[in-house]
Amino acid sequence: MSDKTKQKSRLDRLQGGSIWVKVIVAVLIVFAIGMVLVTNRWMTERFTETTRNKAELRLALYSGNVVSELQRTSVVPLLLSRDPAISEALIKGDFSRTTQRLVQVQADIGVASILLLDNTGRTVGATNRNLLGTNYRNADFYVAAARSSDTVFSTAQRDGGGFEFTYSQQILAEGKPMGVIVVAVDLMKFERAWAALQDVVLVSDSQGKVILSTEPRWRGQPLEQAIAAPDSSSALNTALNRALSVTSDLTQNRPDTYLSGVAVLRTDNRMTFRGWRMASFTAYDSVRERVNGILALEIMGLAILAAMTFYLLSRRAWSETLSFRRESLELRQLNARLQREIAEREKVQKDLAVAEQTLAQSSKLAALGEMSAAVSHELNQPLAAMKTYLAGARLLLQRKRPEEALSSFQRIDDLIDRMGAITRQLKSYARKGGEAFEPVDLRICLSSALAMMEPQLKLRVVKITRSIPRQPLMVMADRLRLEQVMINLLRNALDATKDVKEPQIDLMLASGDMAVLNVRDNGHGIADLVNLFEPFYTTKKAGEGIGLGLAISSGIVTDLGGRLTARNGETGGAVFEMQLPILRAETAEDRDQNVKAAE
Repeated sequence: MSDKTKQKSRLDRLQGGSIWVKVIVAVLIVFAIGMVLVTNRWMTERFTETTRNKAELRLALYSGNVVSELQRTSVVPLLLSRDPAISEALIKGDFSRTTQRLVQVQADIGVASILLLDNTGRTVGATNRNLLGTNYRNADFYVAAARSSDTVFSTAQRDGGGFEFTYSQQILAEGKPMGVIVVAVDLMKFERAWAALQDVVLVSDSQGKVILSTEPRWRGQPLEQAIAAPDSSSALNTALNRALSVTSDLTQNRPDTYLSGVAVLRTDNRMTFRGWRMASFTAYDSVRERVNGILALEIMGLAILAAMTFYLLSRRAWSETLSFRRESLELRQLNARLQREIAEREKVQKDLAVAEQTLAQSSKLAALGEMSAAVSHELNQPLAAMKTYLAGARLLLQRKRPEEALSSFQRIDDLIDRMGAITRQLKSYARKGGEAFEPVDLRICLSSALAMMEPQLKLRVVKITRSIPRQPLMVMADRLRLEQVMINLLRNALDATKDVKEPQIDLMLASGDMAVLNVRDNGHGIADLVNLFEPFYTTKKAGEGIGLGLAISSGIVTDLGGRLTARNGETGGAVFEMQLPILRAETAEDRDQNVKAAE
């Protein structure tokens, strides 16, 4: 055989081998694509069904917990309505031990709160002592209970968007209605527990209105309307967005519904309570992850098969394969080193997360301590005044002067109202707001502050001079917080002149571009003007002050659009100056015209 014939035969074998290689490669590619598509569809359907079953099981568990809590609480009003101690208190009108009894019942049973109302709707006993004296005559739970002899369930939406759930029962004594016992059910704890999950969970009443939801903006809306509403959140930080962010690649199964244009799995469950329904919207993230894991293993197996095929068909690439193996070994070693580094980085990140959590908890505890100190500081003044009025009332009663004693009791009642208002103001200390702003006369505020300080002023001989204009000096402010600033300034002036032989405090009100109040004393002056308005800075002895009065006062004046400054007087003593914008007559008229134009 000639060389040309051998060369032609070799070329024919090479061409034939190349064709077979192309055919085998095409068959492998078609086989791989078909297997991946079939596996993807079958595994997606299987894992989707598993996810749906798990969602239904969780929903049944959640609804059972809610119904169990409602049923457990429903018997409490009936038991309390038959409590002899409560009935006797309503008959005799003696409620001195009623609140203690309700607090004990709350601790034993574990309900959210308990109210005892008399036949006029006034609160005479409550686990929350701040509600004593509140009248609920027009509340739904009181009206419904007064008209029925059975336990009545009521639902009411709060101003913040949440709902209150209560059971109420009329109390009968000797066949006559004497009052109503109201027990609140804490269903918000379930909502808080659901919020930690990826599922979006909600509860709707018989009319389809959402009453519990991990999406706060849905509360109070009809279910279908809430679902159809577009998502106004700009960041993926809510439970809904977390549930939707992982479903964009699901194209194999038909979705149950769409939220914000993304497909999700919806599960409904009818609760055995007043026609309520519970629904959840579950993300397909676990389905996609599990399917992708299996597909990755399958593709890896196909890749190994293809590699073996190419190895058998490509003997001439043996040397290159050896070099590839050596490179693969080096890559595995490098991968092992990278994995170790990744593990070390993950450990560092976990340690950092723990440190951040510890720091956040410390910040919360510090804020709680500061708020507790502020409450104690602001309530000391009314408490001292109440003690003085009580002592005076006792002496008046001993001297058979009850009418004058009633005046002292009235002042004590006013102080109690003021203490309640102070606590409400302190809760919003860190919040910028002007919801309670109104036109206020600084002269009236100063007179009220002096009336509050009357018990302390009577204990010492202090000369007080006042320079007040005859015309009203109006500002736009919160009257209570403004009086609080004046009381703090007067109290500091009294403390500063405690060791002075002839103490004197000068109060001057003036108007110009700004309304100005000067509080001047003849004490020893201020040693540190730089840190004077810092929280917890004080020059008083332990037990006499905690250094929050001026810090709170400065914050209040700043919120009102003014400023509070301090300096030492030229002849000694300290001078505190409060400046506030004046509310002029033409400004008020312009404001009225603007309101009419807006209407």
